[in-house]
Amino acid sequence: MEEGLDMDAHVVVIGGGYAGCMAANRLAGTVRVTVINADPRFVERIRLHQLAAGTGSATREFTEVLNSSVAVVTGAAHRVDVLARRVLLDDGSAIAYDRLVYAVGSGAGRPRIRGAEHVYGVGDLNEARRLADRLRQPAEAVVVVGGGLTGAETAAEIAESRTDLAVTLVCGGVLTPTAGDRGRRSIARRLRRLGVDVRANIGVVEVNREKVMLSDGSVLPSDVTVWTAGFGVPTLARDSGFTTDRDGRMRVDETLTSVDDSNVVAAGDAAAVSGHDLRMSCQAAMPLGAQAARTVLASLRGARPDPVDQGFSAQCVGLGRHGATVVRTNRADVPKGLWTAGRAGGVVKEQVCRYTVWMLALEARRPGSYRWPRGER
Repeated sequence: MEEGLDMDAHVVVIGGGYAGCMAANRLAGTVRVTVINADPRFVERIRLHQLAAGTGSATREFTEVLNSSVAVVTGAAHRVDVLARRVLLDDGSAIAYDRLVYAVGSGAGRPRIRGAEHVYGVGDLNEARRLADRLRQPAEAVVVVGGGLTGAETAAEIAESRTDLAVTLVCGGVLTPTAGDRGRRSIARRLRRLGVDVRANIGVVEVNREKVMLSDGSVLPSDVTVWTAGFGVPTLARDSGFTTDRDGRMRVDETLTSVDDSNVVAAGDAAAVSGHDLRMSCQAAMPLGAQAARTVLASLRGARPDPVDQGFSAQCVGLGRHGATVVRTNRADVPKGLWTAGRAGGVVKEQVCRYTVWMLALEARRPGSYRWPRGER
């Protein structure tokens, strides 16, 4: 037991993703911890495009990634009652807390176009399963909308696994803008080899069951349209009266503490961290989860929490099961050049995916063992 800490203090973590599980594991054994998660299993968000394409799984039991002392409640939180310090669930129940970790994650943004009801997604488990069901049915053409890392990975995975399909990737701007010039060229080469037709610098204005209408007036045949452009976060913070940014992320200070309530900290994609612009990824979420736990423990001791200190090291873009592009970055996530690509890159990407789960499992067994790249000095 840490000096000055009450082990009976109850910390509730909303969200059992990369950030939430890391925070829960780091707190385990020091205070009572409960994780609230809508799904009864841990979802490997970075593998959802594989689940959708029918080439892999994207779920694991929570027993694989959480400390055995952490309680898991399956349910959807619909409001945080900050005055009473409790989380209200959709089934009418409520869970009281002494400190709250807000780690609800994110999903793909919803398209604001005509025919949006016809699009599929890979932003969460249910969307990926729905897309997988559709891809098992007859189809000739697939259009993936969104030229970011998720769009490139989704288009490549579908094209490699379903060689009978014509796959088109529509980018509102350049392909994979965060990957740099060398990374972008590598990704484009791999997509061409897989037969993906990349349409850059063009928008989508309408979708129906058979086609996609583009902003230049052209039309693409599409039996299945997959939307990966942008992102969205749950409205829980806004609905509960917390200050959020324009995207709905909870605003927190440099220690991850809510600007509205010192009993609440946030981590992962749904946190808007003062002074930091962190790309949504498990590479950002896991360190934020560890630091959120550190802030909670400092708060319970009555000490001043340390500010966020983390950086990036690479961008890994899986391009089918047998290829990937790995781009080196500096700590600020600015590309420095290509590290590896092709089959060798595929091996690295797979190891990175496995490493995230391995590190969660290690933290579950040995809280405090996880380390991450610090930011630039």
